[in-house]
Amino acid sequence: MSDKKLVISSKKFRGDSSVVSVRLPNDMIEKLDVIAEQTGRTRNEIIQKCLVFSIENIEIIDK
Repeated sequence: MSDKKLVISSKKFRGDSSVVSVRLPNDMIEKLDVIAEQTGRTRNEIIQKCLVFSIENIEIIDK
């Protein structure tokens, strides 16, 4: 397991964007909402930051 942390900082995304719809388990939404409340961010901002972190740190392993 990696020791990397997701750090919530100032809003980065400004400009063009698109709407994407995903289904998430209720317990994951609840956890996102707790993080959003603790950081003063919207759920959308937290999801964006999580996705950016994941994309930048993904490791694809060939089978």
